[in-house]
Amino acid sequence: MDTATSFASYWYFHLPNFVLAALMYTMLGRFLLGLMVDADSPNYIWRFFCRITDPVIGVISIVTPKITPPALLWLFGFVWMFWLRVVFHYTLLVLSLAPRFGGAAS
Repeated sequence: MDTATSFASYWYFHLPNFVLAALMYTMLGRFLLGLMVDADSPNYIWRFFCRITDPVIGVISIVTPKITPPALLWLFGFVWMFWLRVVFHYTLLVLSLAPRFGGAAS
């Protein structure tokens, strides 16, 4: 199965997986950039990271204790996104809806 066929056939797997991966790594980028930039910095890259990740942080802050510092909350976001991707992939594998690459040739 070539790449174009795989994407067209399994778009419902690839698109959500891509979005979750982008959010996950953006959350990690926000944490790393947060080590060097003030929280109220006018830096356009920092504002982009905040704008993209703030909705996710809002959801994560509901299930995270209020005493958690923001930087740790961003790391929790990274971990939550990782496990959400794992559960999503596993669920589609169990339902036989995920792409299966490799294996023995017939």
